[in-house]
Amino acid sequence: MLRVGGLLTLSAAVPSLTGCDPFNREPPPPDPLAPMVNEALALSAAYRDAATTHPTLAGRLTPITDAHAAHAAELARITKVALPSATPTASTPADSDATLTALREREQAAGESATRACLAAPAERAALLASIAAARASHLEALQ
Repeated sequence: MLRVGGLLTLSAAVPSLTGCDPFNREPPPPDPLAPMVNEALALSAAYRDAATTHPTLAGRLTPITDAHAAHAAELARITKVALPSATPTASTPADSDATLTALREREQAAGESATRACLAAPAERAALLASIAAARASHLEALQ
């Protein structure tokens, strides 16, 4: 009888302990590359929206859109971050020259971000980040 009572008492206490770490460890910090997933998705959305707003630019912008989407997917895979189901939308200027200028500015900032991440990354991630930085530099050339 005492055993059954002790087991009942213990089983009643177990649910309150669920989720507790007996070693009081901190959860792991977020992956430092996780923000780059959203950055790549935002770039892809900006190019997609620009190509929709300015169909004459679609031939130039669609490959860049696809490259940023591929970067987001690969970054999500290595950081174990789920890609959001909804892609962010971007504001596109009505003038195509202003659109290209805005895209160049975003691409320049994103290239700098990728370069910084590459320099700070461990070797196993540096190749991917260098590739992304190089792609962003080539995108700048394509926008000239």
